[in-house]
Amino acid sequence: MTPTLRSLQTIVPDTQLVQEQVRDVFAAQPDLNRLGQRIVGTSFDVSGIATRYTVIDELQLEARPENPRFFDGEQNLLLSPGTKTRNELYIEAAGPLFVEAARRAIDGAEGITAADITHVVTVSCTGFFAPGPDFLIARELQLRPGVQRYHLGFMGCYAAMPALRAAAQFCDADPEAVVLVVSVELCTLHLRTSNNPDTIVASSLFGDGAASGIVTNRPLAAGERGLRLDRFETVITPLGESDMAWTIGDEGFEMVLSTYVPQIIEQHVVDALRPLLADHEPLAAALEADTMSGAVEHWAIHPGGRSILDRVQHRLELTEEQLEPARGVLHDVGNMSSATVMFVMQRILHGQSAAGERVIAMAFGPGLTVESALLEVAEG
Repeated sequence: MTPTLRSLQTIVPDTQLVQEQVRDVFAAQPDLNRLGQRIVGTSFDVSGIATRYTVIDELQLEARPENPRFFDGEQNLLLSPGTKTRNELYIEAAGPLFVEAARRAIDGAEGITAADITHVVTVSCTGFFAPGPDFLIARELQLRPGVQRYHLGFMGCYAAMPALRAAAQFCDADPEAVVLVVSVELCTLHLRTSNNPDTIVASSLFGDGAASGIVTNRPLAAGERGLRLDRFETVITPLGESDMAWTIGDEGFEMVLSTYVPQIIEQHVVDALRPLLADHEPLAAALEADTMSGAVEHWAIHPGGRSILDRVQHRLELTEEQLEPARGVLHDVGNMSSATVMFVMQRILHGQSAAGERVIAMAFGPGLTVESALLEVAEG
């Protein structure tokens, strides 16, 4: 029996960031030189993003907190809080998001209750605390005392994929398993002003969000839709280790996201798909013949940035319609690290997809690592 991802849920915080307004704030910072100002303008304008969301309420232009930590609205000044301050807000904001996303996934899965959950897998790379989010979910939702808990931390943008793979493996090992997967990323906690092009690009892309779902062998209820998790693969490209990285600094976590990343992904995306499709002869043949657009109906590509989507689309000869879910997520909410690919999956599942149609999901992260999955739309 093939494990199925069901009850896909997504959440964004209440505070909306309008891309043009954020661009103007970053461009007006006093420590930015002329080249930095030009890079800010270009990066924000070509990002393909209209809005993002943040847990930092004081980033609202009209907000005037008495003791601002991240943004002084009266002076239009981005502040530089230390890593401790940033992580304290992560603890305060991420915990409730983990719990609410988990609650929605359980409530949205017909015939499944909190008492049925056998495993919890949580994912995040934008903060730390212990006991962690897996513990909070188990306590707040009153899961069974023996629920197995796992946390995938600091892996980066691809981490939801190994979380779903682990959930599927739990279900393969135990046909009665019901696995709750929750990803929460608060990327805006680590945005900063800088003349460094990598930092500017990261500041133009990342937002906050949460995604969750249930993985189980249990049959779907009548009319319920899900994604069968057929196969997963991991590939590390032969170059790119220094082009995408995530480290901890004194003023937050520091992202390295070089302008070469889209080119590296374009060069190696076919090689990354070969092991995923090796046991599926028709799809493997379509990959070599550059006819993947017709062989696989839907593509849940992690929208790491507009250039990444452009390069993947060009190399695999995908249609605009096939890229619309990824581009739509990027436009509406930006790049939310590991949670983002689940947002794209949700759009495909509840969009113009039909039972039996195939989905290839791909996410990219430090290494440079490419995680991929072969999925199938299912309906009860």
